[in-house]
Amino acid sequence: MSFSSCYSHSPLVYNKDIKLCRTVGQEKPNFPFSIRSNGVDLCTRRVSRSRAGLSGDWSFIGGSKIVIKPKATTSFRNSKRSQIHASWFVGSQLASTVFTWGTIAVLPYYTLMVFAPKSELTKKSMESNLPYVILGVLYAYLLFLSWTPETVRLIFASKYLLPELSSIGKMFSSELTLASAWIHLLVVDLFAARHIFRDGRENQIETRHSVSFCLFFCPIGILTHVITKAMTKITRTESHGL
Repeated sequence: MSFSSCYSHSPLVYNKDIKLCRTVGQEKPNFPFSIRSNGVDLCTRRVSRSRAGLSGDWSFIGGSKIVIKPKATTSFRNSKRSQIHASWFVGSQLASTVFTWGTIAVLPYYTLMVFAPKSELTKKSMESNLPYVILGVLYAYLLFLSWTPETVRLIFASKYLLPELSSIGKMFSSELTLASAWIHLLVVDLFAARHIFRDGRENQIETRHSVSFCLFFCPIGILTHVITKAMTKITRTESHGL
Protein backbone atom coordinates (compact mmCIF):
# COMPACT_ATOMS: atom_id res chain seq x y z
CA MET A 1 0.00 0.00 0.00
CA SER A 2 1.34 3.47 -0.81
CA PHE A 3 0.20 7.05 -0.48
CA SER A 4 1.26 9.78 -2.91
CA SER A 5 0.77 13.52 -2.68
CA CYS A 6 1.80 16.60 -4.63
CA TYR A 7 1.71 20.23 -3.66
CA SER A 8 2.54 23.60 -5.21
CA HIS A 9 1.58 27.02 -3.96
CA SER A 10 -1.99 26.05 -3.17
CA PRO A 11 -3.22 25.94 0.43
CA LEU A 12 -3.40 22.70 2.38
CA VAL A 13 -6.21 20.51 1.14
CA TYR A 14 -6.99 16.91 1.99
CA ASN A 15 -9.60 14.54 0.81
CA LYS A 16 -12.63 13.94 3.05
CA ASP A 17 -12.37 10.18 2.55
CA ILE A 18 -9.22 9.93 4.59
CA LYS A 19 -9.31 9.79 8.37
CA LEU A 20 -6.31 11.18 10.20
CA CYS A 21 -5.65 10.37 13.81
CA ARG A 22 -3.62 12.38 16.25
CA THR A 23 -0.72 10.02 16.07
CA VAL A 24 0.49 7.52 13.55
CA GLY A 25 2.69 5.14 15.53
CA GLN A 26 4.38 7.59 17.88
CA GLU A 27 4.67 10.80 15.77
CA LYS A 28 2.14 13.45 14.88
CA PRO A 29 1.49 13.86 11.14
CA ASN A 30 2.38 17.32 9.91
CA PHE A 31 2.10 17.43 6.13
CA PRO A 32 2.12 20.95 4.51
CA PHE A 33 0.69 19.61 1.27
CA SER A 34 -2.42 18.00 -0.12
CA ILE A 35 -3.01 14.30 0.46
CA ARG A 36 -5.02 12.16 -1.87
CA SER A 37 -6.37 8.87 -0.69
CA ASN A 38 -9.03 6.37 -1.66
CA GLY A 39 -10.82 6.13 1.64
CA VAL A 40 -7.87 4.68 3.56
CA ASP A 41 -8.02 4.86 7.30
CA LEU A 42 -4.70 5.97 8.83
CA CYS A 43 -5.87 5.46 12.38
CA THR A 44 -3.47 4.02 14.84
CA ARG A 45 -5.68 0.99 15.22
CA ARG A 46 -4.68 -0.19 11.78
CA VAL A 47 -1.05 0.82 11.59
CA SER A 48 0.04 0.65 15.20
CA ARG A 49 1.81 -2.66 14.63
CA SER A 50 3.28 -1.76 11.24
CA ARG A 51 6.46 0.11 10.56
CA ALA A 52 6.27 2.52 7.67
CA GLY A 53 9.18 3.66 5.59
CA LEU A 54 9.01 7.22 4.16
CA SER A 55 10.77 8.13 0.96
CA GLY A 56 10.60 11.61 -0.56
CA ASP A 57 11.24 13.09 -3.99
CA TRP A 58 11.08 16.78 -4.99
CA SER A 59 11.31 18.70 -8.23
CA PHE A 60 10.22 22.12 -9.56
CA ILE A 61 7.91 20.54 -12.11
CA GLY A 62 6.37 17.65 -10.21
CA GLY A 63 6.39 19.24 -6.81
CA SER A 64 6.92 17.08 -3.76
CA LYS A 65 6.00 13.46 -3.51
CA ILE A 66 5.98 11.30 -0.41
CA VAL A 67 5.55 7.58 -0.61
CA ILE A 68 4.66 5.64 2.50
CA LYS A 69 5.67 2.00 2.28
CA PRO A 70 4.68 0.08 5.37
CA LYS A 71 6.81 -2.90 6.23
CA ALA A 72 5.42 -6.32 6.89
CA THR A 73 3.21 -6.44 9.92
CA THR A 74 4.60 -8.41 12.80
CA SER A 75 2.27 -11.12 13.96
CA PHE A 76 2.04 -11.93 17.64
CA ARG A 77 1.14 -15.30 19.05
CA ASN A 78 -0.74 -15.84 22.21
CA SER A 79 2.17 -17.28 24.18
CA LYS A 80 0.03 -18.26 27.14
CA ARG A 81 -2.33 -20.31 25.00
CA SER A 82 0.61 -21.93 23.22
CA GLN A 83 2.20 -22.87 26.53
CA ILE A 84 -1.05 -24.41 27.77
CA HIS A 85 -1.43 -26.42 24.57
CA ALA A 86 2.22 -27.56 24.70
CA SER A 87 1.89 -28.50 28.36
CA TRP A 88 -1.25 -30.49 27.64
CA PHE A 89 0.40 -32.29 24.73
CA VAL A 90 3.51 -33.19 26.72
CA GLY A 91 1.43 -34.38 29.70
CA SER A 92 -0.84 -36.52 27.54
CA GLN A 93 2.08 -38.01 25.63
CA LEU A 94 3.99 -38.74 28.83
CA ALA A 95 0.98 -40.44 30.41
CA SER A 96 0.46 -42.63 27.35
CA THR A 97 4.15 -43.59 27.21
CA VAL A 98 4.32 -44.46 30.90
CA PHE A 99 1.13 -46.51 30.65
CA THR A 100 2.51 -48.58 27.78
CA TRP A 101 6.06 -49.14 29.04
CA GLY A 102 4.98 -49.74 32.61
CA THR A 103 2.72 -52.55 31.45
CA ILE A 104 5.44 -54.04 29.24
CA ALA A 105 7.99 -53.90 32.08
CA VAL A 106 6.07 -56.27 34.37
CA LEU A 107 5.13 -58.84 31.71
CA PRO A 108 8.47 -60.75 31.79
CA TYR A 109 8.05 -61.47 35.51
CA TYR A 110 4.56 -62.89 35.03
CA THR A 111 5.80 -64.89 32.05
CA LEU A 112 8.55 -66.50 34.13
CA MET A 113 6.21 -67.29 37.03
CA VAL A 114 3.60 -68.89 34.77
CA PHE A 115 5.69 -70.70 32.14
CA ALA A 116 8.93 -71.40 34.03
CA PRO A 117 8.07 -71.51 37.74
CA LYS A 118 10.89 -73.94 38.62
CA SER A 119 13.74 -72.31 36.69
CA GLU A 120 16.69 -70.68 38.41
CA LEU A 121 16.14 -67.45 36.46
CA THR A 122 12.61 -67.15 37.83
CA LYS A 123 13.86 -67.71 41.36
CA LYS A 124 16.50 -64.99 41.05
CA SER A 125 14.03 -62.59 39.46
CA MET A 126 11.60 -63.03 42.34
CA GLU A 127 14.35 -62.22 44.84
CA SER A 128 15.20 -58.91 43.14
CA ASN A 129 13.58 -55.66 44.25
CA LEU A 130 14.72 -53.71 41.19
CA PRO A 131 11.32 -53.58 39.43
CA TYR A 132 9.68 -52.15 42.56
CA VAL A 133 12.35 -49.47 42.89
CA ILE A 134 12.06 -48.38 39.24
CA LEU A 135 8.27 -48.39 39.18
CA GLY A 136 8.15 -46.70 42.57
CA VAL A 137 10.35 -43.81 41.40
CA LEU A 138 8.26 -43.48 38.24
CA TYR A 139 5.07 -43.45 40.28
CA ALA A 140 6.42 -40.71 42.56
CA TYR A 141 7.38 -38.60 39.54
CA LEU A 142 3.93 -38.93 37.96
CA LEU A 143 2.29 -38.18 41.28
CA PHE A 144 4.36 -35.00 41.57
CA LEU A 145 3.34 -33.88 38.07
CA SER A 146 -0.34 -34.59 38.57
CA TRP A 147 -0.63 -33.11 42.06
CA THR A 148 -2.55 -29.84 42.25
CA PRO A 149 -3.85 -27.72 45.14
CA GLU A 150 -7.30 -29.10 44.39
CA THR A 151 -6.21 -32.71 44.84
CA VAL A 152 -6.42 -32.67 48.64
CA ARG A 153 -9.88 -31.12 48.49
CA LEU A 154 -11.06 -33.83 46.09
CA ILE A 155 -9.66 -36.63 48.26
CA PHE A 156 -11.23 -35.31 51.46
CA ALA A 157 -14.40 -33.97 49.88
CA SER A 158 -17.00 -35.04 52.46
CA LYS A 159 -17.62 -33.36 55.78
CA TYR A 160 -16.21 -36.45 57.49
CA LEU A 161 -12.95 -36.04 55.54
CA LEU A 162 -13.61 -39.19 53.55
CA PRO A 163 -13.31 -39.62 49.77
CA GLU A 164 -16.41 -39.43 47.61
CA LEU A 165 -16.88 -41.28 44.35
CA SER A 166 -17.75 -38.16 42.33
CA SER A 167 -14.68 -36.31 43.61
CA ILE A 168 -12.38 -39.22 42.87
CA GLY A 169 -13.85 -39.38 39.37
CA LYS A 170 -12.98 -35.71 38.82
CA MET A 171 -9.45 -36.29 40.11
CA PHE A 172 -8.87 -39.19 37.72
CA SER A 173 -10.10 -37.18 34.74
CA SER A 174 -6.45 -36.10 34.37
CA GLU A 175 -4.42 -38.52 32.23
CA LEU A 176 -1.32 -38.00 34.39
CA THR A 177 -3.28 -38.94 37.52
CA LEU A 178 -4.73 -41.95 35.74
CA ALA A 179 -1.26 -43.06 34.60
CA SER A 180 0.12 -42.75 38.14
CA ALA A 181 -2.79 -44.86 39.43
CA TRP A 182 -2.04 -47.51 36.80
CA ILE A 183 1.63 -47.68 37.86
CA HIS A 184 0.41 -47.97 41.45
CA LEU A 185 -1.72 -50.97 40.51
CA LEU A 186 1.10 -52.62 38.55
CA VAL A 187 3.45 -52.41 41.55
CA VAL A 188 0.88 -53.76 44.02
CA ASP A 189 -0.24 -56.54 41.66
CA LEU A 190 3.33 -57.67 40.98
CA PHE A 191 4.13 -57.62 44.69
CA ALA A 192 1.08 -59.78 45.43
CA ALA A 193 1.93 -62.13 42.58
CA ARG A 194 5.47 -62.56 43.89
CA HIS A 195 4.17 -63.32 47.37
CA ILE A 196 1.81 -65.94 45.98
CA PHE A 197 4.59 -67.46 43.90
CA ARG A 198 6.97 -67.68 46.86
CA ASP A 199 4.31 -69.13 49.11
CA GLY A 200 3.51 -71.71 46.48
CA ARG A 201 7.15 -72.78 46.19
CA GLU A 202 7.53 -73.11 49.95
CA ASN A 203 4.35 -75.14 50.40
CA GLN A 204 4.41 -77.03 47.09
CA ILE A 205 1.17 -75.40 45.87
CA GLU A 206 0.13 -74.72 42.30
CA THR A 207 0.21 -70.95 41.74
CA ARG A 208 0.16 -70.39 37.95
CA HIS A 209 -3.58 -69.69 37.79
CA SER A 210 -3.46 -67.35 40.79
CA VAL A 211 -0.44 -65.47 39.43
CA SER A 212 -2.20 -65.04 36.08
CA PHE A 213 -5.21 -63.49 37.80
CA CYS A 214 -2.94 -61.08 39.68
CA LEU A 215 -1.88 -59.40 36.45
CA PHE A 216 -5.24 -57.65 35.97
CA PHE A 217 -7.50 -58.98 38.75
CA CYS A 218 -5.27 -59.03 41.80
CA PRO A 219 -7.97 -59.55 44.47
CA ILE A 220 -9.29 -62.55 42.53
CA GLY A 221 -5.74 -63.92 42.28
CA ILE A 222 -5.31 -63.64 46.04
CA LEU A 223 -8.69 -65.29 46.59
CA THR A 224 -7.92 -68.21 44.28
CA HIS A 225 -4.59 -68.75 46.02
CA VAL A 226 -6.26 -68.89 49.42
CA ILE A 227 -8.79 -71.40 48.10
CA THR A 228 -6.08 -73.45 46.37
CA LYS A 229 -3.96 -73.50 49.50
CA ALA A 230 -6.89 -74.61 51.66
CA MET A 231 -7.94 -77.34 49.21
CA THR A 232 -4.35 -78.58 48.93
CA LYS A 233 -4.06 -78.78 52.70
CA ILE A 234 -7.30 -80.76 52.98
CA THR A 235 -6.22 -83.12 50.24
CA ARG A 236 -2.87 -83.75 51.87
CA THR A 237 -4.48 -84.33 55.25
CA GLU A 238 -6.85 -86.88 53.77
CA SER A 239 -4.04 -88.62 51.92
CA HIS A 240 -1.96 -88.86 55.09
CA GLY A 241 -4.96 -90.24 56.98
CA LEU A 242 -5.34 -93.01 54.48
